[in-house]
Amino acid sequence: MERLEALTGRPRSGTADGHARWELYRAALAVDAARPALLAAVPAEPDGALAAGVVGEVLERVPRAERGTWVGALAPAVRAFCARRADELGTLEDLRSGTGATGPGPVEDWSDWLQLRIAAEVSDPAVLRALAEAGRTKRIRRTAAEALG
Repeated sequence: MERLEALTGRPRSGTADGHARWELYRAALAVDAARPALLAAVPAEPDGALAAGVVGEVLERVPRAERGTWVGALAPAVRAFCARRADELGTLEDLRSGTGATGPGPVEDWSDWLQLRIAAEVSDPAVLRALAEAGRTKRIRRTAAEALG
């Protein structure tokens, strides 16, 4: 915690409080040089949900090759959500770049989060048609249909 405070320039705070730790972690997310200290803080974080929240925030900010390290820093009991999100981000990136077909498994197996992000960020007409027809929510289907034009 002291290292994160020094790297972020934040004054010493009551890090015994989860809210104060969250604010320190969020400040550290904005400082690239603080990432190693933040990664070291994840397995030491006594609140599993807070640690998972930190990793969830980091996943979109780090390269794909580093995501497994962050997920692996979590206690096994709180790892599943972040592991799935890391996989979903990979699918999203593949579809954005045109290197993915329709991703792993049928569209119906994708989370609402992934379906909505794909509908908003992917330009592949086949993927958008699949979401416009089989997206889980009206919002997903509408977003995909609008993206098709």
